[in-house]
Amino acid sequence: MPESQRPLRIGIVAGEVSGDTLGAGLIRELRARHPDAIIEGIAGPQMIEAGCNALFDMDELAVMGVVEVLGRLPRILQIRRQIVRHFIDNPPDVFVGIDAPDFNIGVELKLKRAGIATIHYVSPSVWAWRQNRIHKIKAATDLVLAFLPFEKAFYDRFDAPCRFIGHTLADQMPLTPDTRGARERLGLAPDGPYLALLPGSRHAEVTLLSPVYLEACKQLKVRHPELKFVVPLVNARRRQEFLAIKAEVAPELDITLIEGRGREVMTAADVVLLASGTATLEAMLAKKPMVVGYKLKDFSYWLAQRLVKTEHVSLPNLLADQTLVAELIQHECTPGHIVDEVGKLLEHDNGELLAHFTRLHKQIRCNADEQAALAVLELAGQP
Repeated sequence: MPESQRPLRIGIVAGEVSGDTLGAGLIRELRARHPDAIIEGIAGPQMIEAGCNALFDMDELAVMGVVEVLGRLPRILQIRRQIVRHFIDNPPDVFVGIDAPDFNIGVELKLKRAGIATIHYVSPSVWAWRQNRIHKIKAATDLVLAFLPFEKAFYDRFDAPCRFIGHTLADQMPLTPDTRGARERLGLAPDGPYLALLPGSRHAEVTLLSPVYLEACKQLKVRHPELKFVVPLVNARRRQEFLAIKAEVAPELDITLIEGRGREVMTAADVVLLASGTATLEAMLAKKPMVVGYKLKDFSYWLAQRLVKTEHVSLPNLLADQTLVAELIQHECTPGHIVDEVGKLLEHDNGELLAHFTRLHKQIRCNADEQAALAVLELAGQP
């Protein structure tokens, strides 16, 4: 078949649920432009529904924990060898590795050396820690697709090809939040100030942060008797852990627990107290004043101090390159400091802060799925 008539071929690998969501959005945009495209690789249910032929199920890669990874390592390495061999024998126009850098960067390196164009979709946090990884990423990829502008700025310092495409969360979340609607959907009271507590999704985060958060809430309730509390927890295990801590620290404190629906809980709240991570970006996009309170085990914190190279830890502050939201880390993460910072947000007008959040939202709202597809097609030499 003449080159001009050959269907577009895309190799793609996602290793977890978030990657499956990104892959599905990318595939839909590619198929809108090239309905006959052949798209195959390692996929989850959303990608398969969007039109990806799954050579392996994504669940084979979605393994958490050191022990679990070690137990699955022979199979994971076998899959990596097979997927590399498949794409070398059946070269795609472009290979796209979605996140999962421990798996995908190695695949990309082998494919690039075999003459196949490679894209890594979602930059690892090389700008924050283990910055020497940039050299391996540069060797393995023809292009990195970055969600955030400061990520591209970091890659530019090393002359590593990178394209800022905006953030999918910014596309999904409205510029003006529907706080009343979120409260109604969650069954919360329509009036009165709500503080949302998000102590993280991991066991270590919940066990380290919940006692501090709950003690702060007890003190806040004395200062602000009308304040209500709502906590979204990612699953039943985290709920049990949180309730056990609450029974010890604040048994009489009235708190509404919600399973999942963290984004909606933040939208419903007036102020958010949360762990560091992607949730800080969601809170910013929901236009909610926030306090970031985070603790690590002593050795982990000692190590982080030596590895992390950024002045800020929360995404709103990183995006703005200034302190927009309070970051109470490790020894600063105390009930007293939390009460002071949350109190300021409850007692003062936050209009200027929320306007800044809106400007940042617009900056990263670029229709990321479409931008990712255009980058793939450009590298493939396709219109």
